Amino acid sequence: MMALFRRKVYLCCLLVLFGGAFVRSENDDDGVIVENVEQEEQYHSPQLSSKSVYLAEHFDDEAAFKKKWIKSETKKQGVDENIAKYDGKWEIQAPSRRILKEDLGLVLTTEAKHAAIAALLDKPFEFKDKPLMVQYEVTMQEGQNCGGAYIKLLSRGTNTKADLRKFHDQTAYTIMFGPDKCGNDNKLHFIFRHQNPKNGTIEEKHSKKPSQRLDDIYKDKEPHLYTLIVRPDNTFSVLVDNKEVNAGSLLEDFTPPVNPPEEIDDPDDKKPDDWDEREKIVDPSATKPDDWDEEAPAQIVDPNAVKPDGWLDNEPEMIPDPEAKKPEDWDEDMDGEWEAPLIDNPACATAPGCGTWSPPLIPNPNYKGVWRAPLIPNPNYRGKWSPRRIPNPHFFRDENPFKMTPIHAVGFELWSMSPMLLFDNLIVTDDASVLEDWTRQTYTIKRAKISSDSDSLVERLVRSVVSRPWLTTIGVTVILTLVAALCYFCCGQSAEEEPDVEYKKTDAVVEDDPQELHEEVATGGAEGGEKVPKSGKANLEGPETPHESEPEPELPEKAPVDTEGAGDGHRKRKPRKE
Repeated sequence: MMALFRRKVYLCCLLVLFGGAFVRSENDDDGVIVENVEQEEQYHSPQLSSKSVYLAEHFDDEAAFKKKWIKSETKKQGVDENIAKYDGKWEIQAPSRRILKEDLGLVLTTEAKHAAIAALLDKPFEFKDKPLMVQYEVTMQEGQNCGGAYIKLLSRGTNTKADLRKFHDQTAYTIMFGPDKCGNDNKLHFIFRHQNPKNGTIEEKHSKKPSQRLDDIYKDKEPHLYTLIVRPDNTFSVLVDNKEVNAGSLLEDFTPPVNPPEEIDDPDDKKPDDWDEREKIVDPSATKPDDWDEEAPAQIVDPNAVKPDGWLDNEPEMIPDPEAKKPEDWDEDMDGEWEAPLIDNPACATAPGCGTWSPPLIPNPNYKGVWRAPLIPNPNYRGKWSPRRIPNPHFFRDENPFKMTPIHAVGFELWSMSPMLLFDNLIVTDDASVLEDWTRQTYTIKRAKISSDSDSLVERLVRSVVSRPWLTTIGVTVILTLVAALCYFCCGQSAEEEPDVEYKKTDAVVEDDPQELHEEVATGGAEGGEKVPKSGKANLEGPETPHESEPEPELPEKAPVDTEGAGDGHRKRKPRKE
């Protein structure tokens, strides 16, 4: 038993060693090491030292957050007075599912309440010759039924903290970006407000829909990364979890378009009363033929039909179920007379049919239906009328809509039916390398930790082999080694185990017994030198007097003493050679 236990221990050690070697060798393509280590200890609040950063907020420092972020103290415009106040609660909290130690976020803890909070940028962002890059994380910790999680980049005019205390839904913004959902309507907003260079009016421009469905981000309760990049060449990209889901041009992929048409329909032009738009009309000269019978039925009885042989005229198609019984609680005064339910007549199963036979109906060859006059081309047709086109008095050409109103602050102005929305790691920059460094210090570590917590050892081994073909050879070698070890340790015969043997028919010493047995018998036992009886049983009461009629057998001389097995009354012997 001890030997078998040691074998199992050895086998487990081999599995742990080989599995650990594979896991330690696993590196993701993006450079994130996915190891079975405490990555919580690797997280530190991200730090950036760059002039290209306009705002970098990790929400890990509650004291610094309270100094920078301002809660709205005003009311929402155009709603009932009782619900207009921005009384939603914002708190700095750890995620309900802790991923990284010491990592905190901004949480909207309430539901079905208007909530608004904003912060000034470290310096205004002006749309000149550098791209705008905005990125933040959202975790819908309890999913999202209806509500938004978008951010607003507030326009010039929100330059002070006093302005932010009045932040509401009508506060001027330059860009609105982020997820929004209500019912089955899922959106990922990118809206920018464009100023008409001709008359100064402001109009919202909505981007086209993303190229793929994003349903999971609203229900999987995991952190997701939202990135918007707007470039000076008037192109844009929207990314979710570092994967592009929308891209295009500010000039071509927004509704309504930035630039209006050069011509428009004349609003004063009216269609003439005698304008005939009918392409065809009823032939006024057509008359109904004299032999046209409108009363003829569409179907008639088939005159050639014959009742099939074997038709059972006297058998109904349905009969009362003979096995049905009236329920014991049936009350005929209240329920009426009980009748058994009907079932298909078994007698009709093999017959062509049952009951009264009637010939089938067929289409009437003389049927013509109601007569209608044919249509002919309209001799007065003048085509589809459309108003004449005139130059658009509001036409303008803006070739660079990227030059939007400067941004001075950012804010969340939300209403949600799901509480515990968590926002984290917000950054506004114009440098791709800074954005990449920020992502590496935040979201990349977080996703690596989630992957490490969710992956099993087997999944890691498979991923390692798939991503590194050279590991296939090592993997095959390891598998063969483990299989061989398993077979040996589980199926191999131990030297400490006794082999399966048969018992001799007699305990007397015979020719094919081993020399040691002869010597043992000769010395009479291991230690006492007593002679073992013929019966093979140990003499526990003293020496036995030999029977006169049974002389003792002659034993070999100079037999050494056998120190093992003396007194064993059930000694196993090798099979006797016959």
